[in-house]
Amino acid sequence: MEQSKRRQQIVEVAIHTIAELGYAQASVGQIVKRACVSKGVFTYHFASKDELMEQIVHEVFETAARFMSPQMEGQTAPNDMLKAYIESNLEFMGAHRDYIVALTEIVTNARTPDGKLRFGGTSDDSILEPLIEILQWGQETGEFKTLTERSAQVTAAAIRSAIDGVANQLLVNPGLDLAEYAAELAALFLSAVRRPSHPSDFSVEGGEKS
Repeated sequence: MEQSKRRQQIVEVAIHTIAELGYAQASVGQIVKRACVSKGVFTYHFASKDELMEQIVHEVFETAARFMSPQMEGQTAPNDMLKAYIESNLEFMGAHRDYIVALTEIVTNARTPDGKLRFGGTSDDSILEPLIEILQWGQETGEFKTLTERSAQVTAAAIRSAIDGVANQLLVNPGLDLAEYAAELAALFLSAVRRPSHPSDFSVEGGEKS
């Protein structure tokens, strides 16, 4: 248990160090100094800085999933689920800004020995699966318009890209109002996927919204 806590401590310190100094300046020396551990303790837990970076990427995604799950599990309609997905993503970014800054630094700077981006060289569409499932659910209930398999994937990718793009904005605009941004983003994509004949597209008087 003590070793597990020490490993987690190193990961947390590394995240905050990268967020403050940037990927290039966050050396193993800086990290062990701030974590108050020896290099021997570091190498006991991580074979290299690259292994630590992989653990940080995993940690960010796992923490995000735990943060978002409670907000999504209670949703009973596709439109509310999509809204919760987008808003909880951005709420996580606001509550864990150092995690997001560190992740962005790692993904855009960490490279393999042959110079390729370590975390950007291959496409992993598994991150789109929750969104595609929401879109499929909305089509089954009639809330969302009909999408082909390809268009559902493109729509999911667009939503994911818009969310991920917020991370870059946080780097240059730390004061960004994420709650307002999330509400606008959710409204934009709900408008894009909702069936035109859905009741929510009509006013109380029965006329179509302009």
